[in-house]
This record gives sequence, structure tokens and C-alpha cells, in this order.
Amino acid sequence: MATKVEAPRKIVSDNRRARYEYEVLDTFEAGIMLLGSEVKALRLGRANIAESYAGEQGGEIFLINAYIPEYGQANRLNHETKRPRKLLLHQRQINKLIGAVRRDGMTLVPLKLYFNDDGRAKLELALAKGKKNHDKRQTEKNRDWDRQKARVLRDRG
Repeated sequence: MATKVEAPRKIVSDNRRARYEYEVLDTFEAGIMLLGSEVKALRLGRANIAESYAGEQGGEIFLINAYIPEYGQANRLNHETKRPRKLLLHQRQINKLIGAVRRDGMTLVPLKLYFNDDGRAKLELALAKGKKNHDKRQTEKNRDWDRQKARVLRDRG
């Protein structure tokens, strides 16, 4: 029986700090409504979602404060670099996310911005809860211990 092998996705931007700052409880894949100049700028691989977050406006979810630089050849048809961008999710997912944010005080954090196999821009969105300082220290200790353990095992053979 053949196993399905996932092709490597072209990751445009990765929010590495998010997993350190937040405890990720659930992840969702969302489409993004983009302008043509934004897609071309993303294909060049220049974007930053490190300081961005997702929020609810009028029963829809938007990506706020994500930086996509202007595309040089777009001239006057260019876009604003940090405009709010609508995320495309199923209504059931939107209701679940909005409910969790309002009721439980969760946060919507973007993890990755990438192009899928069909060439469409997608955002990996996480439903997360903020970590306290002692949780962050424990995460760092575990990471260091795993690194040391891997070094010892590698050296022994």
C-alpha cells in the first residue's frame, strides 16, 4: 500500500516566537483575501507575521498588522503594507474561534504563511493561550535538555 508523502510547502513567513510565547491548543488552515500585488510580493518571499494577530470584526476574522511589502513593479496599483486582511474559514470554524476568544480569553495567533500545492496563499492559524514566565522557563529547560541528550547519544554512536 502506497503512503502519501507530503510535498514541501513554500513557507513565506514563519512566526517562531509564537510557540514560545503561547501554548498552542488547536490549529486551523485559513485562506487569505489578497490583492495581486500582495501575492507577487509574497512569491518573492518577503513578508513578516511575527507581530501580527487575528481578530474578529463584524462576524468575520481578519489578520491584523501583518507586513507584506509593496511590490516594486505595481506602481500606483500597490497595496498598503499593514492593512487588515480577511481570513477565509468555514462559518462553523469562525463561530468556534470567536466563541473561544470571547468566552475563554484565548488568542488567535498566526503561525505560518505559505503557498499550498495548488499555489494558493494559506495561513496556519492557532487558537492559543498565553504562557506565564515560569512556563516559558520550563519550555527552555526542556529544549536544552533534549539538545544535550541528542548530543550525548550522537557522540556515543
